[in-house]
Amino acid sequence: MPIRFAGIAAIALLCALPAAAAQTASSPVRVVGTIEKASGNALTVKTRQGDTATVTVAENVQVFDVSKATLADVKPGSFIGVGAAPQTDGSQLAIQVTIFADVQRGLGEGHRPWNRPNTTMTNATVDSTVTGVNGQELRVKYKDGEQKIVIPPDAIILAYSVGDKSELKDGANIAINGAIKNPDGTYNAARVNVGRDVVPQ
Repeated sequence: MPIRFAGIAAIALLCALPAAAAQTASSPVRVVGTIEKASGNALTVKTRQGDTATVTVAENVQVFDVSKATLADVKPGSFIGVGAAPQTDGSQLAIQVTIFADVQRGLGEGHRPWNRPNTTMTNATVDSTVTGVNGQELRVKYKDGEQKIVIPPDAIILAYSVGDKSELKDGANIAINGAIKNPDGTYNAARVNVGRDVVPQ
């Protein structure tokens, strides 16, 4: 059964958007849902809120697939994003782990609040991994510091891979973390995440 994932690196992905004079109408927003109709660069999306959104993607739109992964895929050297709950011992208990594609390495690197109450987001490189009492323990490093991450057995683990524009077709479940809303209510997007065996949330 498909699982749902949140935009674990939403802040990071916004940093990847190119500056464009035509996209000054508003700040980037998330558009999540299912493509009802794809016609060239125009997508009609049924959002998770039940609305219909019209999205125009860039001619050179970046597409990334999001799939389920396992703890075995989290290895030293991997660049990951971790949504977690801070623990009293200073560690971070992972709720969701996303393994980025190599071309995404460095996006949003650092440690900051996540988009859920009392949680954190850490985008960093795995330095080491050991098995601990409460689950797999990672030491991750970023340019301004490091964190100890504990990954319990029930944590959601996902992986990004480079996709193709042809995947933006009718019925595809997508998440756009950085759509620009135009004055007429339509959206522009430079990148789109496509859920393979997961459903965006």
